[in-house]
Amino acid sequence: MASNRLMDPIGRLMGLRYKSHPWHGVSIGDDAPEIITSYVEMVPTDTVKYEVDKESGYLRIDRPQKYSNVIPALYGFIPQTYSGDTVAEYCMEKSGKKNITGDGDPIDICILTEKEITHGDILVRSRPLGGFRMIDGNESDDKIVAVLYGDVMYEGFKDITELPEMVVARLKHYFLTYKDLPGNKRDVEITEVFNKEQALEIIERSMKDYHMKFERLESLLRNV
Repeated sequence: MASNRLMDPIGRLMGLRYKSHPWHGVSIGDDAPEIITSYVEMVPTDTVKYEVDKESGYLRIDRPQKYSNVIPALYGFIPQTYSGDTVAEYCMEKSGKKNITGDGDPIDICILTEKEITHGDILVRSRPLGGFRMIDGNESDDKIVAVLYGDVMYEGFKDITELPEMVVARLKHYFLTYKDLPGNKRDVEITEVFNKEQALEIIERSMKDYHMKFERLESLLRNV
């Protein structure tokens, strides 16, 4: 929680004159990890893959979608998180695999809502329910599954185990297939669908990893 408090002043200061960087300049929220601010890159109607440019903070086109599968939920990442050593340790502990590293990105999140949201590059409040323990090569690539905070349809769900099986199956299928390319061997697996408790643990670990990775950045920003 300490790193979140340290980053708040720069988020406020930069927001007065500039667009805040969605990874570094946006607060994860005072109620994290139970309720978090999430940055949405993609929505279900997108036919190209959008991704934040980590240097500038602007949303860019990563690649056109080559197949008909589209993300069945809002998709983006959790600000001020980082998949580093402590996230990788947890992945190895739970999966039984060795030599896993963090993927060096913020933690990915998909957010369920009944509302039709037509574009990304937005911030939303969300409530984690669980997620997928996904391993891409030898990298931990956890996917948190959450619901839009206050959503009428999904507000009653408290854990991923309560969601309809088809909702979970569709999300799982997307993550196992969206990187498929002809002639390329797939090196992605989901070892487990984990519950809310583990999702919160991953988020907390990723906040610690972020603090350790960007400790120098935080020190510089405190002097702005």
